[in-house]
Amino acid sequence: MIRYKSTIIQILILISILLAVTLSSGCLRSFEEESQLRITNMDISAKEVKSAFIDIDVTTYVENYYGDSSKNTSLLLKAFSTKTGLLEVQAEDDIGIIGKGDTVTITQTLKLPKEGGYRISAVLFEENKSKNTGEITIYSLENLPADVQDIGIEVAGMDFLVREVDGNRVVIQSDIYLTNEGAGTSGDYQMLIKAREMDARLLADKEWIQTGKIKPETTVIRSLNLTVPNQYNYIVEVLIWNNDTIVKRGEDYVQLKPQMTIAAGTQIDTKHIETSDFIVPQAESGWYDEMPMEETPGFGMLLGLVAILSAVFMQRRREK
Repeated sequence: MIRYKSTIIQILILISILLAVTLSSGCLRSFEEESQLRITNMDISAKEVKSAFIDIDVTTYVENYYGDSSKNTSLLLKAFSTKTGLLEVQAEDDIGIIGKGDTVTITQTLKLPKEGGYRISAVLFEENKSKNTGEITIYSLENLPADVQDIGIEVAGMDFLVREVDGNRVVIQSDIYLTNEGAGTSGDYQMLIKAREMDARLLADKEWIQTGKIKPETTVIRSLNLTVPNQYNYIVEVLIWNNDTIVKRGEDYVQLKPQMTIAAGTQIDTKHIETSDFIVPQAESGWYDEMPMEETPGFGMLLGLVAILSAVFMQRRREK
């Protein structure tokens, strides 16, 4: 009986060992089949180069070199200044699931000050767990020439005022609205404004002015006068020059003799515009000077009453 019980115990122990080995081998096999991710390469290219900032595209190659498909993955990109070691900017984007044996690429954009160098670090995550890292360094960004065509300035609009009418000549003040949409203060560029007659395309007048330096996210107004013949329609063109290259254009219209098409396009009626009716006088020293001074209500009556009382008081003193 004792020997029988001992045999049963030995069998149970053996079964337990076999189960433990089986479970262990299953866990190990499951662990070995988990996705194995790594960053194999990183490419950097200049997307947009401005006077003060540069936008770079960083393309990272991620490979699932062993195991089953990955879970959700993401990539955190950081840029550290090589001069100070401080974190300048970072960006994080989802990659998704990477299949067994697949290599995927993800491109992220970083905006960096155009000075010195930066250490670009990539950290790969799978379900919020860090799996692998990659790193690449760039130097001497200040040596990159700025994109000639992108100065950051946009022609936001134009207004026109009639300043003077002398016979058949009209002086038109053109107000040009310039907006700096760049990240830094703009340069001071030359700006050519031309008035061109619509039909004959003849140039009536042109003037040069400077844009001046414009702070980022700021709109300024640059004004000048154009003298043109009356009773014509004009295209007012704005050309901004960077050295010998036109880098920005804008245009608007001044119609001193507008036309209106009526009767389903079969007849054209010309409107007569009395240009002198639209003359706007030049401002004086300031708008405060143009505001009339209002008299204080009742102040004149009060002075008159004081004067009468004073006269009565003096008369009584003389009678005494």
